[in-house]
Amino acid sequence: MKISVEPGKCVASGMCVLVEDSVFDQDEATGTVRLLTDTDPPEEVRENVREAARVCPALAISITEESSA
Repeated sequence: MKISVEPGKCVASGMCVLVEDSVFDQDEATGTVRLLTDTDPPEEVRENVREAARVCPALAISITEESSA
C-alpha cells in the first residue's frame, strides 16, 4: 500500500487523524494533513487508512494498492 496526500487540497477537517492517527497528523500551523508514513502501514491499520481516504471531504488522500503477485 502506498499512501499520498495533497495538503493543498486539504480543508483541515481532521477526519483522517480521527480515523488513524498513527499514519496521519495535522500541520500545527495550517491544520492540513501531514503524512507520518507513505508506504506499508501495518496490516492492522490498513483498513483504517482506506476509511480515512473514503471520509476525507476534500479527497486529499490517495491510496495505491500494491499487488502481491
